[in-house]
Amino acid sequence: MTSMIGLPRDGRDMADALAEARAALATGDVPVGAVVIGPDGGIVGRGHNQREATGDPTAHAEVLALRDASQRLGRWRLDDCTLVVTLEPCLMCAGATVLARIPRLVLGAWDPKAGACGSQWDVVRDRRLNHRVEVIGGVREAECGELLRAFFVEHRGGLAEA
Repeated sequence: MTSMIGLPRDGRDMADALAEARAALATGDVPVGAVVIGPDGGIVGRGHNQREATGDPTAHAEVLALRDASQRLGRWRLDDCTLVVTLEPCLMCAGATVLARIPRLVLGAWDPKAGACGSQWDVVRDRRLNHRVEVIGGVREAECGELLRAFFVEHRGGLAEA
């Protein structure tokens, strides 16, 4: 089930994810940012898209934030953390979220073309998998969406796609 009502702190956490997304602009990467919130409410992982910067097709914000959190916490199970991301995760990132055992995902803008958390697919809540994720959608959606739209207008001749 997707909830449109998050916790009061979700908007503040999304501000941190948006700051990460803006950092991607420096290298011409699509401005998507993510943070992992640890059990104490602090940020334990950060990431922003770095595919253009690194030439790595897996250098998505969510994957990098999950890697950072795992390294900092010294474990792969992030079953007491929340992933906050500015754009609905793709298939790869949704799969990584499930495999990291993230219990809660907060997302900004929905991705009707490639989203895998309710838009095109619903990987994070697929009953065939051994773990499901609560999804809180639309947190600061307008701000997250506008950052992406502005990027695509400037970089791809106005095509608003992620």
